[in-house]
Amino acid sequence: MGTVLAASGGWTVGLVLGIVVVLVAAAIVITIVMLAARIAKQAATAVQAVDVVRAQTDELSGIARINDSGVRILHSARALRKTAVGR
Repeated sequence: MGTVLAASGGWTVGLVLGIVVVLVAAAIVITIVMLAARIAKQAATAVQAVDVVRAQTDELSGIARINDSGVRILHSARALRKTAVGR
């Protein structure tokens, strides 16, 4: 009778350990899925922000011409200063 009780006790411990392992694995999977959903939401927000920035910077189509003009003005000012100072 003692061996029967010992055998059934081991079976119960194994079953309980199996259930605990399954519950821990399920908790890990649920956590991963929740984090993935949050990352997807943040990525969607980032994409919207990039679209807004793109729309705002499309209005700066003549910025290269403006930069070139600024560089020319700077070079002219430096040349004028050299002439005025005598260096």
